[in-house]
Amino acid sequence: MAPAAEHVEVEVAGRTLAISSPDKVFFKERGETKLDHVRYVTLLAEPLLRAIGGRPILMERYPDGASGKSFFQKRVPKSAPDWLQTCVVATVNGTESDALVAVDAAHLVWAVNMGCLGFHAWPTPADDMEHADELRIDLDPSPGVTFEMVRETAVEARALLTEHGLTPFAKTTGRRGIHIYCRLQRRWDSYEVRAAAVALARELERRRPELCTWAWWKEERGERVFVDYNQNAPHKTVFSAWGARPRVGGQVSTPFAWDELATVEPDALTVATVPARVAEQGDPWTAIVDTADDLTSLLERSAADLASGMMDAPWPPVYPKMPNEPPRVAPSRAKKVEE
Repeated sequence: MAPAAEHVEVEVAGRTLAISSPDKVFFKERGETKLDHVRYVTLLAEPLLRAIGGRPILMERYPDGASGKSFFQKRVPKSAPDWLQTCVVATVNGTESDALVAVDAAHLVWAVNMGCLGFHAWPTPADDMEHADELRIDLDPSPGVTFEMVRETAVEARALLTEHGLTPFAKTTGRRGIHIYCRLQRRWDSYEVRAAAVALARELERRRPELCTWAWWKEERGERVFVDYNQNAPHKTVFSAWGARPRVGGQVSTPFAWDELATVEPDALTVATVPARVAEQGDPWTAIVDTADDLTSLLERSAADLASGMMDAPWPPVYPKMPNEPPRVAPSRAKKVEE
């Protein structure tokens, strides 16, 4: 048996990159290697960059492949090549770092060579970090929720977004949920976009309380789809379209056309099947780059909720206490304190 190659060189976007340990298995179910993942990203570079091009990226690194240990890396290492483009991002507490920007396929392949599987993209473009130009709705299945229920919630979400003048684009999460994106005009910050997401989640529960919920506390959700509005909180990244999940089958977070909703099967969409699918059907998100939606109508819905006496929805625990936010204590614990 020939010894494993220490590295191979690949030509990507006019640059030569050395891929270390190219034969290392990244997805055990079929045996795809790191080099196979490089080829996947290269083949999908056009739709990938359509979805996340020009955005800062949080890297989720799996040096030993999808079955190994992982860590998140926001800061580009000092050993990075001088052509790599970065921008300054900040954490919730204000700590700044230089993050990779998805400029071209060479930047993505460089990240893959670092053991990066999916790309967690900011909702703010690198050239305008003050404005979030994506509304991101995460339809997250609670225990006991079927994918058919997630599909049904997606139908309701699409209808509601369309009523408010928005153009929704859908993708599988690569697991059991669905993500819905709306590309926005560069007018609103992440606080405003989150407020719109809260309003959307609340209205979805009003319309279909047996199916979906905006309840932040898991004990209140029951067997319903959680409409996760906090994916729009400032500094929050979301797993990108076309990214391969750290699963042994290499499942991909795959955009799909709305007329495919009833038949899409997330587990069948993998690094092995998605390139041929795109070659045959094209990119369902092609129009997203020409979309710039107006969030005003949903923000008016948010203002109406607050005017009726509703408080802000709960924030994740890593964020400072926000104005008009309810107490950060689970309802069951609050009840015990009262007793």
